[in-house]
Amino acid sequence: MRLGPGVLRSPWTRTAIAVVFLCGVGALLYWHGPHWGDFGDAFGSVRWQFVAAAVGLNLLSVIARAGAWETVIRSAMPPPHPGSVLVFSAFCVGLLANAVLPGRVGELARVAVLTRKLDGPRRGLWPTLVGTVFAHRVFDLVPVAFLVIYVLLTAKIPNWALASLWILLAIGFVLFVVAFAMARHHNRTRLEGLGTVRRVLAMARVGLGVMRRPGPAAVAILFQCLGWTCQLFAVWTAMRAFHIHQPLPAAGLVLVLMNVATILPLWPGNVGLMQVAVATPLSVQYGVDYGVGFAFGLGLQAIEASVGVGMGLIFLAREGLSFARLREMPGAVSASEAAEQPVEETPAHEPARARVPG
Repeated sequence: MRLGPGVLRSPWTRTAIAVVFLCGVGALLYWHGPHWGDFGDAFGSVRWQFVAAAVGLNLLSVIARAGAWETVIRSAMPPPHPGSVLVFSAFCVGLLANAVLPGRVGELARVAVLTRKLDGPRRGLWPTLVGTVFAHRVFDLVPVAFLVIYVLLTAKIPNWALASLWILLAIGFVLFVVAFAMARHHNRTRLEGLGTVRRVLAMARVGLGVMRRPGPAAVAILFQCLGWTCQLFAVWTAMRAFHIHQPLPAAGLVLVLMNVATILPLWPGNVGLMQVAVATPLSVQYGVDYGVGFAFGLGLQAIEASVGVGMGLIFLAREGLSFARLREMPGAVSASEAAEQPVEETPAHEPARARVPG
């Protein structure tokens, strides 16, 4: 039996989902939560100068990753391109959506922010921009692979995590190969005469076009590596804030496992699950008190969320959007609707004349 949109939007349905979410988190904390006395002591002795440094490093990470996405966009579509401020604004709104809404809808929300500002017929670039989001995520796989290899070689890894890390490497390699095989450049793609589905797929493949351009691809990967490096040192700095004096490989292990724990967003932020994934290996492999590790996991998530949510709210206001509108944005424009809109075909030798605000 299919559930209609009315059922999914019903307040009763939302209440039921919220109750299930709270029960799940409560059960997780009951069975795997810390001794709350140790938890409270850990927060009571936090060194806030390290927290501020970790926030700054996370902000640098966001700037670098937004720069990678802008590089992908510039390679995937003909000029004029969206300005750096607009791309950064869309990226931050996407971070906000991912932090407060389930299902990683922020990936589509950032595309929606961009398409609101693209003039006239260029709004048909929706599938292309979705392709750029996928390409941007694919380039994440390069620094992730380096990080996983670094952790495998240097960190004390629990046995249960070894299989997950090898599977993560294998999946990353397959996704990178598939993305490279699908990529097409906009100057070599023609959409005339294609049906709706083939048109959408062709435009999405154009969004991956940077995969076949070594120069822009190298720049995007460099930005992503810089972003992940900043995030690694942000984790290491946050460990100092909670008096966890462990080497950099331990921070690498935490960064890998917290990302593994949030791959499937079962609820907003996977709060509780992420803390267990962080505290368990620190306790078992590095002798960190479980309550301190759990408090650190919660603090680390709050540090990352403070950047994503804070910057997201600022740019949400800049774009003149409300939070209610943010929840609706990912579904506001479907790929089929975008494919039926005309798209400018710009020859390589002729610049486009449409204006894209920055």
